Order: sequence, then C-alpha cells, then structure tokens
Amino acid sequence: MLLAAIALAFVVVPLVEISVLVTVGHAFGVWNALALVLVISIVGAWLTKHEGLLVVSRIREQLAAGRLPGDDLLDGALVLLAGALLLTPGFVTDGVGLLVLFPPTRALLRALVRRQLGRHVRVTQWVGPGGDDDVIDV
Repeated sequence: MLLAAIALAFVVVPLVEISVLVTVGHAFGVWNALALVLVISIVGAWLTKHEGLLVVSRIREQLAAGRLPGDDLLDGALVLLAGALLLTPGFVTDGVGLLVLFPPTRALLRALVRRQLGRHVRVTQWVGPGGDDDVIDV
C-alpha cells in the first residue's frame, strides 16, 4: 500500500503533469502555458494564505470558548495540503489543490477524513482524579 502511494506520488503524477503541460503547451503555446501555471500558483498561494488565516481564526475562537477545534484542525490540514498541491507546478495538482481549497469540497473531504479516522483512531479524554474517562468518537 505504501509502496503504491509512493509510486503514485513520484512516478505517475509527474508523468501525468508533463503530459498535460505538453498538451496545453501545444494548444496555447509554451510560454502561455508556463505563464498560466505561474499565475495559478501565485493566486493559489494567496488563496491558501487567506483560507489558512480564516481557519486559524476559527481555531482560536474555538479554543477561547473552551471547545476542541476538531473540524477546524482538519480544515487546517486540508488547507495545508491544498497549498502544497497549488505550489507544485502543474495543471492537475493545481486543479486538485483548488478543489481542496474550495470550502464546500473541503467539507466533503473533511467528512471523508473524519470517517477514515473514526475507523482507526479512538480518542479518550481524561477527566481527572476519581473521574471516569470519556470516549470521544472522531
């Protein structure tokens, strides 16, 4: 499983990106294609910063209210993933990064990640001396 993921990340994705970049380069011109990748990366970095600051603000609000910011922490991880994808040169990774950055799509991904974590992670919270441990479903 891990070997397949590594092969996908380091072999298949770059080959797909090169293929798409060559196709777009033939359609619009090489310099236009490269300029488009650069512009998408710059706009993506700005959007990532904007969304990341919103997530950090929500996390601070949750912590100030004494609540565990579970959804917002997952959002932060997804925004970080989107930023990494947007800064990776290529149209496919940029497209996936923009989808992850888009809040409704991110909410769907968050639900999927939460469901996967729920299968593998069990979170307990210690109440204190003499208290019972509470189990929190992720």
